Amino acid sequence: MADTKREIERKYEGPPAGGDAPLPDLTDVPGVSGVIDKGVAELDATYYDTADQRLATASLTLRRRTGGDDAGWHLKLPVSEGVRDEIRAPLSDTVPEDLTALVRSRIREAELVPVVRLLSARDIRHLVDASGTLLAEVSVDRVRAERLSGGAGSAEWTEIEVELADDGDPAFLDKVEKKLRKAGIKRSASASKLAKALDDTAPRPEKAEKPEKAGKAEKAGKPGKEGKAGTTGKAADVSKATTTAAKPEPPDSTPRTAGDHILTYVRAQRDAIVELDPAVRRDVPDSVHRMRVATRRLRSTFRSYGRILDRTVTDPIGVELKWLAAELGVDRDQEVLTEHLTTALDDLPSDLVTGPVQARLSTWSGGRRSGSRQHLIAVLDGKRYLDLLTTLDTLVAGPPLREAASKKPEKVIAKAVRKDFKKVADLVGEALELPPGSERDLAMHDARKKAKRTRYAAEAATPALGNPAADLVKSMKSLQTLLGDHQDSVMVRGALRELATEAHEAGENAFTYGVLYGRAEQRAAALEAELPGEWEAIEGKGAV
Repeated sequence: MADTKREIERKYEGPPAGGDAPLPDLTDVPGVSGVIDKGVAELDATYYDTADQRLATASLTLRRRTGGDDAGWHLKLPVSEGVRDEIRAPLSDTVPEDLTALVRSRIREAELVPVVRLLSARDIRHLVDASGTLLAEVSVDRVRAERLSGGAGSAEWTEIEVELADDGDPAFLDKVEKKLRKAGIKRSASASKLAKALDDTAPRPEKAEKPEKAGKAEKAGKPGKEGKAGTTGKAADVSKATTTAAKPEPPDSTPRTAGDHILTYVRAQRDAIVELDPAVRRDVPDSVHRMRVATRRLRSTFRSYGRILDRTVTDPIGVELKWLAAELGVDRDQEVLTEHLTTALDDLPSDLVTGPVQARLSTWSGGRRSGSRQHLIAVLDGKRYLDLLTTLDTLVAGPPLREAASKKPEKVIAKAVRKDFKKVADLVGEALELPPGSERDLAMHDARKKAKRTRYAAEAATPALGNPAADLVKSMKSLQTLLGDHQDSVMVRGALRELATEAHEAGENAFTYGVLYGRAEQRAAALEAELPGEWEAIEGKGAV
């Protein structure tokens, strides 16, 4: 079974392999009372990736390592600069299934193969405080890298690693770095050993033929093979100019057209889904909700900006996104319901609690959540989900842009947002005209969904439209919260009816469930009373 360790470390460049790698006296670092020599560990690590290095591209590393005190399989997931979560599994001959699953959104159906082997002689020192507590581990690593696929190169180097002790203060690393910098030791230019190994052992392109030789036929006015197929001498000159010109600057990625802005937003949501996949599998708090939000943002964007992205292409993708959101919602909705019910029960005076209410709630919630978790993991391992990820990749790489995509964003994007806002206004108006009851509950729920879509449309529009769109995001978020709280009360009341029925059938007193139901009903009535004033304030501001 895999376990997780949060790793906070910094890497520094050492002298060339074979040279000395002296460290300054680290007892001078504030807080350090001693430096303990832990000897040299011989480490042998084989790194795995797909043939096209999908893990490395995403700054993920997967290795099988022997030697040291943590031999086994290690998968490192980036959290922030210098911070990674290391997922560990016991040694085995093949990649553990648990770790393969955590990179599934990256590799899809591709095979994981050995790409690089790193042999390291690690000279380890522990920095401890006056009580002997470990503050950080400093190591000088002499590394030899051997390419195992995609080439046969090798490289050697020396580097210094400083890893913070578990539960240590990250600010301590600044103190160590200050001492290292004074000694002339600077940060490594590579994010990891693997990144450096891949770069240093990559096959180098062969020298290109000299331009004057390649263009000899063109200089003589004689067409080459391409000329026989109709290429003109002028075209050949352009080819020669391209060969001899300086390397062009990378294209400016600043969004300019309406299509640029919407594709930037679409790409961010695609990336979020892929990046959140491992967190969802690990049951990281809020990860399911965040992935669900990304799917909804994508689907809403496709629907709001149909003048920019062809809906004959995006509508079928939207169907799949709706399916994924629903599957994610099975778990998320249960989380929300449980939170609301638990809070409501905790707020209830003890003399109003009769029977084993807490125990029944725990059993009801745990049984449902266990089943939904298993189902969700099966969904993430399924072909339908992986096909959706591939489809999103294809869409981002070759977007189905319509004519309006090339226009300036101010008119095209603003018009789409205003259209969504009008739909929200119509639905809120309908809800306010209905009497309290199930029809009004449904109308408020529909308005909530439309407010959410308008919020996402305004989010996508904010980089192009600025403050007006940002203000609309805030307004729609406020409306969404009110309507969402109301919908939660509807769901809570449904769950309480179910729990009361189960309790009654088990011979338990159902009084408490009725009290909680009444409170939820009062909460819904209060929210309905707030809606007219909330909407009047929003409508007064208008859309973008």
